[in-house]
Amino acid sequence: MLGIDQIKQPIKTDISVFEEKFKASMHSDAPLLDRITHYIVKRKGKQIRPMFVFFAAKLCGGIVESTHRGAALVELLHTATLVHDDVVDNAYERRGFFSINALWKNKIAVLVGDYLLAKGLLLSINNQEFRLLQIVSEAVKQMSEGELLQIEKVRRMDISESLYFDVIRQKTASLIASCCACGAASAGASDEVVEKMRLFGEKVGIAFQIKDDTFDFGTDEVGKPLGIDIKEKKVTLPLIYALNRSDKTEKKRMINLVKNHKDDPLKIQEIIDFVNRKDGVLYAQEKMLEYQQEAFAILDTFEDGEAKTGLEQLVLYTTERKK
Repeated sequence: MLGIDQIKQPIKTDISVFEEKFKASMHSDAPLLDRITHYIVKRKGKQIRPMFVFFAAKLCGGIVESTHRGAALVELLHTATLVHDDVVDNAYERRGFFSINALWKNKIAVLVGDYLLAKGLLLSINNQEFRLLQIVSEAVKQMSEGELLQIEKVRRMDISESLYFDVIRQKTASLIASCCACGAASAGASDEVVEKMRLFGEKVGIAFQIKDDTFDFGTDEVGKPLGIDIKEKKVTLPLIYALNRSDKTEKKRMINLVKNHKDDPLKIQEIIDFVNRKDGVLYAQEKMLEYQQEAFAILDTFEDGEAKTGLEQLVLYTTERKK
C-alpha cells in the first residue's frame, strides 16, 4: 500500500495552492479568532478529504477554481462540526493535540464553530457556488441526524445491523460522499455523474468507518488504543455481530458489561475477547471488503488515468490503514 504522500503526487501542486487559499479563508480581523484559526490550520491532518475533492474533479473534467472552493467549503464546514463535536463529547484531545474547548473553553469553541460555518456559507454565496453549498449542507444535516440517532439508540443498546449502517452512512460516509460529489460538480459534471461520485464516496466512507470500528478489538499494533468505543458505549459492527450470535444469557451479560463496566480494564478485555471469539472482527472485515469492492466497481465505469488510479489508491489507503 502506498503512503499518503505518494498517492498525493499527481495533485500535489493543487493541494499546496489549496492549503494557502484555505488558510486565507479562515482569516479574521478579531485577534483571538485569528489565533484560534491559525492553531486549527497548523494541526490539519493528512488532507484526505481535499484529496477526494481534487481527484474526483480531475476524473470528471479537470480541476478548476471552483474545485478549490469546494475543497475549502468541505473543510470549513467539517472543521466547524469537529469543534462542536469536541464540546458535545467533552473531549480535550484530537489527533494528539488539545481541542479548542480544552484550550479556550466551551463558549469560545461553540462561537468558533459558528464562525467557521458562516465562513463556509459566505464562501459559497459570494462566489455563487450554490450547487456545492447544497451538496455540503446536505452532508452536515445527515451528520447531525446520524449523531442524534446514535445517541438515542445507544442509551437502549438496541442497535441492529441495519440501524448501524444507517448511522454510519449519515455520520461518516456522508462527508466523504460530499467530497466526491463536490469534486465532480466543480468540474461541471452532469447530475448523473455527480450522483455516481457521491455514491462512490458513500461506499468508501462506510468501508472507512467499519475499518475504524475493528481497531477497538484488534491488537496493540494499531495506532488507536483498544476499547475506546467500548468505553464510550458505542455499539459497533463487530459487537453487534457477536451479540447476535449469542444466547439470551450471554447477550444480557455482555450488554451489562458494556453499560456498567466501561472503566474496568479487565471487563473491557472480556468484551474484546468475546467479540473475537464470536468472529465479530472477521465478519466486519468481510463487510468492509464488500463496500470496498462496490466502490471499485463504480470507479471501473470511468476511463483509466491518473485520477482514477489516485482514487483507487485512496480507497486502499482508507481501508488498509493501521490507525
